[in-house]
Amino acid sequence: MALIVHKYGGTSMGSTERIKNVAKRVAKWHDAGYQIVVVPSAMSGETNRLIALATEIMPQPDPRELDMIASTGEQVSVGLLAMALLALGKQAVSYTGWQVAIKTDSAFTKARIQSIDDEKVRRDLDAGKIVIVAGFQGVDPNGNIATLGRGGSDTSAVAMAAALKASECLIFTDVDGVYTTDPRVVSDARRMKTVTFEEMLELASLGSKVLQSRSVEFAGNYHVPTRVLSSLTDPMLDLETEANSGTLISFEEDTNMEHAVISGIAFTRNEAKITVLGVPDKPGIAYQILGPISAANIEVDMIIQNQSVEGKTDFTFTVSRGDYVKAMDVLTQHKDELGGASVHGDAKVSKVSVVGVGMRSHVGVASQMFRTLSQESINIQMISTSEIKISVLIDEKYMELAVRALHKTFELDSE
Repeated sequence: MALIVHKYGGTSMGSTERIKNVAKRVAKWHDAGYQIVVVPSAMSGETNRLIALATEIMPQPDPRELDMIASTGEQVSVGLLAMALLALGKQAVSYTGWQVAIKTDSAFTKARIQSIDDEKVRRDLDAGKIVIVAGFQGVDPNGNIATLGRGGSDTSAVAMAAALKASECLIFTDVDGVYTTDPRVVSDARRMKTVTFEEMLELASLGSKVLQSRSVEFAGNYHVPTRVLSSLTDPMLDLETEANSGTLISFEEDTNMEHAVISGIAFTRNEAKITVLGVPDKPGIAYQILGPISAANIEVDMIIQNQSVEGKTDFTFTVSRGDYVKAMDVLTQHKDELGGASVHGDAKVSKVSVVGVGMRSHVGVASQMFRTLSQESINIQMISTSEIKISVLIDEKYMELAVRALHKTFELDSE
């Protein structure tokens, strides 16, 4: 009997009526003979509400206590969904992350999954039950609840699929697949039937909101076939039609992929740029700057170190806008250790990226990208590349213009 993991996002769980529709869809798959594990998110808006309550009490909430609060949204979801399935006559049981247990490290609000004890889940599945596991959360070595960060339910679902060796992980969301870019920015954006794991990992890490990047990492590391599809269709839609809808993340590059130089365009609005001016150009200076940043649990993205002039250099990097103030405070505290360097920041920048496995076998992608931006009078502040992507940092006010122009240049509106 094939085992399938379903994941439902906050919009899919946004009301009791939608939860009942989720239950009907899950029951349909179970009736077809599949073993089903469901990983739901909190109801839409609930996590924001809980965090807002916490900040009313403590402007900078204690991370451990914030996780204790934020994790309750998913606990409500699993209980409601279990009851909706029970009302349909199905055997169903719900668990929090710590009851399974999904074991994590102790990096509160940004925890990483270390292992999953699947014995209890397998026992229930073998008994014919539908198992519902709270996403977004786990338990650290000291027994504390730890959350996985925004979008963490995707990671929970794919990790469960990997641990259980599921046939497929279906990510049900409020969009019907992965698009060449955000349709809200480019109306001609096109849904892709398939996307390679490498491309999806780049798109997710570069700002595509469809999947959390860590969930794609799990899918790639454990070869979990993953499909993104809509939960807003008729829950009684023909199962075969539903099973082949959306976008499949594949692990074999389609032979036609060679002709698709660029598959998609990703962007992130919430970037911030920090420049440390006039630091001594000596071995270890990069560590002196980024060491304290890393110790503060702040992730760094793009990095540039300028050429040395009279033994001094400038060092620029980007962080998430949410970490901008914290990063500036950290560097200000360590300024004396950096040889009296001055620290400057800009929290009004965005990153735009073009992604495609076809870049491996085609030249001129960078020049075409830069020419397009130049024609739109958009200045490039930083550039980052990999084998299958090129990212640029630009003023945030030009972000949507850049995305639309690049989408047209690379003809992503065409099949």
